[in-house]
Amino acid sequence: MENMRDEFPPLKNDLLLRVLRGEEVERPPCWLMRQAGRYLPEYHEAKGGRDFFETCRDAEIASEITIQPIKHFQGLIDAAIIFSDILVIPQAMGMKVEMIEGKGPSFPHPLREVSDVIEVLDYKVDVLKELDWAFKSINLTRWKLNGEVPLFGFCGGPWTLLVYMTEGGGSRIFRYAKQWINEHPDLCKRLLQRITDVAVEFLSQQVVAGAQVLQVFESWGGELSSLDFDEFSLPYLKQIVSKVPRRLQELGITEKIPMIVFAKNSWYALDKLCDSGFDAVSLDWTWDPKEAVSINKGRVTLQGNLDPGVIYGSKEVITKKTEEMIKRFGGGKKNYIVNFGHGTSPFMDPEQIRFFLEECHRIGSKK
Repeated sequence: MENMRDEFPPLKNDLLLRVLRGEEVERPPCWLMRQAGRYLPEYHEAKGGRDFFETCRDAEIASEITIQPIKHFQGLIDAAIIFSDILVIPQAMGMKVEMIEGKGPSFPHPLREVSDVIEVLDYKVDVLKELDWAFKSINLTRWKLNGEVPLFGFCGGPWTLLVYMTEGGGSRIFRYAKQWINEHPDLCKRLLQRITDVAVEFLSQQVVAGAQVLQVFESWGGELSSLDFDEFSLPYLKQIVSKVPRRLQELGITEKIPMIVFAKNSWYALDKLCDSGFDAVSLDWTWDPKEAVSINKGRVTLQGNLDPGVIYGSKEVITKKTEEMIKRFGGGKKNYIVNFGHGTSPFMDPEQIRFFLEECHRIGSKK
């Protein structure tokens, strides 16, 4: 893909990038995981009768949905994140994934036999070809944003993707994923390595297409024990954060692209994640911000971590809990990005989210 980064409109709001560089800022930047999505009425209008992955693969529609929250909450959100899904990597690796209404992601043929894994390992992955639509969406979105805010690219963490590929969807007991890492650890590591290699190329090509920040979602990190996290998650996350810059150099991109990791419920791993090479660590809502700040010791930026359920509360509740969160993160003038501790929900009232964002600006701007 031709590198068109130098031709994009100049960035008007670099607040998020300045924080990720470790600079002091006038207020903490704010964006939301899953901010482009089903809680906005305009999302449903844009999506129409298309299924989820069909929507993702339509660059024009995916771009429109990505920008919807930036327009809806004009001046209140400091970054856009491309409308896509973490499961596009398994799709690129030859696996079929469906998004079933009311159920979520489903793999009709999950990895249950050794022969299934070998088949996936033997599949020749052409990232530029298989995920071309994703790069087109990012490129188009960068142009449409016209420099208003920076654009996130992202991928799923290798362990999280292995979970989906073996379980066949979401899970409560993680029977198959746990069975795989305990029965066939070496084969699992080969699969994790292949996922990692694809993730590195996918993230790098997202940057070529126009992404200015990257986030890795290790959404099922908390389902591993501390020892298993060190064996089946952390080494591959560290590979991603070290290999992407090298791959970008090969692709002719010399600027530093900040990278964030979100390992949900991985409370035991925060100290290790702060040392892993990522520029920021995103926290779920179970964390006490003050404790996280104490563990971090200023090494990286922390992101999060309001319980999304607070949005269902009154305005007084939103103000109180937002104020407390920002205060416990140190006031937000350095090393902090406001976010939820997980994604938005389709049942949320956009006006409640607007109020939260307005409060983040008000509280975060206090001297």
